Amino acid sequence: MDTKTIAVIDDDISIGDMLEETLQKEGYRTLRAWSGTEALYLLSHKRPDLILLDLMLPGLSGEEVLPHIQGIPVIILSAKGDIQDKVSLLLGGAADYMTKPFDIRELLARIAVQLRNGASPLAPVHRAGDLTVDTASHQVLVRDVEVHLTRTEYAILKLLIRNPGQAIAKGVILDRISEDTPDCTDSSLKQHISNLRRKLKEAGNHDYIESVWGIGFRLAAR
Repeated sequence: MDTKTIAVIDDDISIGDMLEETLQKEGYRTLRAWSGTEALYLLSHKRPDLILLDLMLPGLSGEEVLPHIQGIPVIILSAKGDIQDKVSLLLGGAADYMTKPFDIRELLARIAVQLRNGASPLAPVHRAGDLTVDTASHQVLVRDVEVHLTRTEYAILKLLIRNPGQAIAKGVILDRISEDTPDCTDSSLKQHISNLRRKLKEAGNHDYIESVWGIGFRLAAR
């Protein structure tokens, strides 16, 4: 059985330690960040299965971090109990909201529900602007024109389009595509991405992949 990873983003050391200890006892792996800025850095290098996010964080607040998280269920844990806060954050992308103090048994149940919901197969068709990737047929279209990619180029694009707007580190890309393309190495990754960029640009007349200095790459389809 695949072990799920949960990121705990909370500047309260005692709460964070309690959550980490409890989650590990339940068989989860954990990641930890103490500020909004640190959270974004962590998420650019790691992709957990679920995130527990506090709102009142140093640096960037939880509200500022949330829009940067794509495709990962987020449970808000906050002392803010106002109904409007809850509504705004749920409409803004949060999967669930729990007010502090909370019952740990209820939180564990809500975590299990979110992970179960996220276990369904990923949607086969992904779109970003005029770019479409059909993971069932392995077809890539730019403005309805098919783009022919190598196996490695396709694996990279599939990863990027499943995480639109999110900067993904080179090491994470290599790790995630290794099952499909074990021949791709750190030294060859740059060339594969360069070839992928060129093919997409030739079809769509603009750059679809951006380099993020010090981190890696992200999809920037318009």
